[in-house]
Amino acid sequence: MSAHRVFAMQFAKVHPLYVQKAERKGRTRAEVDQIICWLTGYDQAGLQRQIDLGHDFETFFAEAPA
Repeated sequence: MSAHRVFAMQFAKVHPLYVQKAERKGRTRAEVDQIICWLTGYDQAGLQRQIDLGHDFETFFAEAPA
């Protein structure tokens, strides 16, 4: 069984879309990042490193501390 195509998407390309949607609903990037960090165990520096490296979702979740 092949992996779902979402795992091949770059997290760095989807993250801004999460932020845009949150901002349309009156939220901030800091709140989006806080939730992602809470769910995955990344700290802010670790999350930014994943974005900078351009990892896909599979790698993003595989390297998540929690």
